[in-house]
Amino acid sequence: MTENWIQGAIKKPGALRKQLGVKEGEKIPEGKLTEIETRLRKKGEGDKKLSKSDRKTLRRVLLAKTLKGMNKG
Repeated sequence: MTENWIQGAIKKPGALRKQLGVKEGEKIPEGKLTEIETRLRKKGEGDKKLSKSDRKTLRRVLLAKTLKGMNKG
């Protein structure tokens, strides 16, 4: 198994950063990720559904948080 396999598995690297307007080379603040996650989860609460773009954004935020956690270990 290759050492950096997860970099190859990410289909659109930098998409969340561009979407949030964070400059290349800068890290996305943890608070911003949490804020977006909370807002989107609240928006889709109950029997309401998120739009396709909101679902994609939520998935990207969750992936970013997961990868940040992996880096600390």
